[in-house]
Amino acid sequence: MLINTQTKKWNAIKREIVGHIFILPLIVCLLGFTFFPMGVSLYYSFFDYDIVSPPQNFGLQNYINPFTLDWHGFSSSLAITFLYTLVTLPLNFVMTFSMSLFLNQKHIKGVRVFRVLYYIPCLIPAVVGGLLWQNITDPYYGVANMLLGKLGIPPFDWFSSADTALVSLFITSLFGVGGGTIIWIAQMNAIPESLLESAEVEGAGYFRKLFQIILPCCSPMIFYSLITGVIGGLQTFSSAFVLMNDANASSLNFFVVGIYTLAFGKNAFGYACAQSWLLFVIIAVLSVFMFKLNKFVLYGEDF
Repeated sequence: MLINTQTKKWNAIKREIVGHIFILPLIVCLLGFTFFPMGVSLYYSFFDYDIVSPPQNFGLQNYINPFTLDWHGFSSSLAITFLYTLVTLPLNFVMTFSMSLFLNQKHIKGVRVFRVLYYIPCLIPAVVGGLLWQNITDPYYGVANMLLGKLGIPPFDWFSSADTALVSLFITSLFGVGGGTIIWIAQMNAIPESLLESAEVEGAGYFRKLFQIILPCCSPMIFYSLITGVIGGLQTFSSAFVLMNDANASSLNFFVVGIYTLAFGKNAFGYACAQSWLLFVIIAVLSVFMFKLNKFVLYGEDF
């Protein structure tokens, strides 16, 4: 009996060792590429640091200056970022949900081909996509204005003007909504068929099933899209940075673009680190707030 007990303990220890060996690469990556850089940036955020000279002037000046000396630039970049998030979040939700409803129709021939076609734009890296849109929307030789001309519509300034740059970014961002359709379709397929069949037996029409069964059952996905949409919108960088030029800099000066400019354009690394942590706090507060309001979410056991 004693031998069996010792054998079981030894087997449990071996399983623990093997498990830790398998997760060791993940732990190393998290420590080396996430937590360590976060700790270093938090340290430098309390100093005037330009990466060339040693850190100096320890204090809270990097956290106070955005609200005092640099309030105009700080508030304008934050306002642009929030405006972009507030506009693109519902647009992306409506587009993704509508596409998912169509792509989930199993009786349509070739629907799998459409799924692939809608997802292909998501495979294009953000920087490459920005360069493509830069050429497509060129006011002189771009394809976009050529097509508008064929339709009798006057040319649009797109990203060549500060007045139209942000609106143009709203439009171009919609071409990447196909990525979320995969998760949406999986969520729709998880809806119990018995609910839909019972609704049909009772004579429920399409829109009644949509608003009383499909949408409530998809509430986990709605909440997930809300969280990831807010976080992703507030961290917008690649597309805006690539498409930014002297003419539209005031309209595409997103918060993260401003952080990049501070760090690599002005060598104000300490100030950039502080603004990164301010963004982290904003996202954390909004995430906690949204989790407090997720009472509408229905999970599998609630169906």
